[in-house]
Amino acid sequence: MVKKRIYQIMAVISLMILPIGMTGCEAIKVVGTDEADRSATEQLAEGDTAEGMQEGENLTEEIPPAPATEVVDRPVNEYDQISNQVEAWWIRRNDQHLPSGCQENFDISQYHGYYVNHDAQDNVIYLTFDCGYENGYTAEILDTLKEQNVRAVFFVTQTYIRDNPELVIRMKEEGHFVGNHTITHPSLPGLSIEKQKEEILGCAAYMKEATGYDMDPYIRPPKGEYSERTLQLCEDLGYCTIFWSMAYLDYEVDNQPTPDYVLQHFDKYCHPGAMPLLHNVSSANTKALPQLIINLREAGYRFGTIDEFCRFE
Repeated sequence: MVKKRIYQIMAVISLMILPIGMTGCEAIKVVGTDEADRSATEQLAEGDTAEGMQEGENLTEEIPPAPATEVVDRPVNEYDQISNQVEAWWIRRNDQHLPSGCQENFDISQYHGYYVNHDAQDNVIYLTFDCGYENGYTAEILDTLKEQNVRAVFFVTQTYIRDNPELVIRMKEEGHFVGNHTITHPSLPGLSIEKQKEEILGCAAYMKEATGYDMDPYIRPPKGEYSERTLQLCEDLGYCTIFWSMAYLDYEVDNQPTPDYVLQHFDKYCHPGAMPLLHNVSSANTKALPQLIINLREAGYRFGTIDEFCRFE
């Protein structure tokens, strides 16, 4: 089916709901891991900086559109037949450079849900950033990605779009995907189908109105909380649901790891097809990002975009 236009009423709803701010994500759940020491054990070599454009796709070239989505108008009573058992995404880190373990209650891929590219044939990594509010670092992150010729996906709330439309426009103009992180960052399983649609479609409608750009067909569940029912709804609305295979505590602005910790974490846990969860409010991520990109390329990784495997066939 051809993707339906978001109804005008969603734009009205989104303008009526003006969240006053986001508190960030819930605690990242990691099980069965030997968490690395957060203290720095190695300093960046003096003078180590990004050296400009690296080999790879030229971001000035025409950027292909996101994969086509399929929207299904499912009767509300059909969702009642789908489990709404609340799940909280968790990972089990693997220090052998293999994909992390994760919840196995059901296969999220049946709902176009992804946390890693299991079919990766090379050392590829997909950078993803959650943006609930601005902490003064996103422009610098974008500068680094542009200098290093890397594309990423940014998941934005309506609050973020409202307060930083120029940054969201820049994301799109520089070739990044901008995904949905809802209007008010609620736990979706606790909402009615109608309210979930308002949160998701309202955020997308607001982005179109505020920036002139359509939201890309990717959604990250707020707080990492979901159910089979919410995954089905997101799929029906034309979204692939994106989780993560790497994460660490980077969202508490007053409890930041060191940049060295970030580099060491990737060195220990990165794996082919990885999708790390990063937050734009992190000073550590921002400072580490130039050297991180260099280190990963030197280790044989390339930076891909999630449309390589997150798509509707």
